[in-house]
Amino acid sequence: MTIQTTDTAVTYRRMTENDLSAAHALSQAVGWLHRPEDWQFVLRLGTGFVAEEDGAMIGTALCWKQGDSHASLGMIIVAPEHQGKGIGRALMNLVLEVLGNRCTLLIATAAGQPLYERLGFVATGTIHQHQGTMTPIAPVARAAGESIRLAEPGDIEKIVELANRATGMSRDNLVKQLASVAEAAVLERNGELVGFSMMRRFGRGHAIGPVVAPDCEGAKGLIAHWSGAYAGSLVRVDVTGASGLGTWLTEAGLVEVGAGVAMARNGGPWQQETVKQFAIINQALC
Repeated sequence: MTIQTTDTAVTYRRMTENDLSAAHALSQAVGWLHRPEDWQFVLRLGTGFVAEEDGAMIGTALCWKQGDSHASLGMIIVAPEHQGKGIGRALMNLVLEVLGNRCTLLIATAAGQPLYERLGFVATGTIHQHQGTMTPIAPVARAAGESIRLAEPGDIEKIVELANRATGMSRDNLVKQLASVAEAAVLERNGELVGFSMMRRFGRGHAIGPVVAPDCEGAKGLIAHWSGAYAGSLVRVDVTGASGLGTWLTEAGLVEVGAGVAMARNGGPWQQETVKQFAIINQALC
C-alpha cells in the first residue's frame, strides 16, 4: 500500500524484509543500538510501515497484535532532519488503523509523549532502562521449597501461561518466538513453576526480559541467576517504575541510563496480583 502526500512529497508504504538494512541505518542515526537481527526479529512478529522521500527511508513504525484485544507499537523513528513535518503522526495513523480498537501499549520518550496524547494515549506508568557490565550478584535469599533452574522444553506452555496472566495479553506466539532466540530460567515454589526470566542477545550486548514473578524477591532471584554466566557482559534490563527493583539493580552495577513513559490507548494495563511483569521484553514489544 502506497500513500502519496503531495504537500510533503513523502511516500508511505508497508515495510518488507528488503527494508531492514535501511531501517537499521536509520536507527543508528538516532543513536539506537539495535542490531540487524533485532530489526529482523520484530518485523517477523508484526507489521511495519516506512516513510520515504526521493527513494530514501526517513521514517519507520511497527506494531504487533497480541490477541484480539491487545497490541503494542514501537520502532517509531523519523530522521532528525525531517522531524516536525507530521511524518511521525502519519506513520502512527497507519499502524493504529491496522490495530483498530485494541488496547494498545507503547513506551514514549518525553519528546514523543505530546503526539501520542493527541492520538488518545494516556500515561499509565514509567519504564526505567538499567544497563552496565554485569558482575556476579549475591544470591537472593529463597524461601523453603523455592528454586531457580534453566527452563526445559516442557516448560514453555507454563511460561506462556504466566506471560499471559501477567500482562492480560495473548502472548503465545510472541513468547514462543522469543524462546527460540533466548535462554530462559524458571522459578519454582514447592514444585510449581511460578515465574521466569529470559536472556538474549540484543544491541551491543545482552538483554534480560521479560521477568515475570509473583513478587519482587522472586524477580530479583530470576535476574541474579544470570549474573554468573554473563559476568563481564554488557547487560540491559528495562523494569517498570512499580517494580521496586531500581535501587537493587543500581547497587548490582546495572545503573539507570534512561526512562520512558508507559502509555495506553483504548484501555489500561492489566492489573494482576498473583503474578506480575517486573521487566518488559523491550520498549517496542513491551
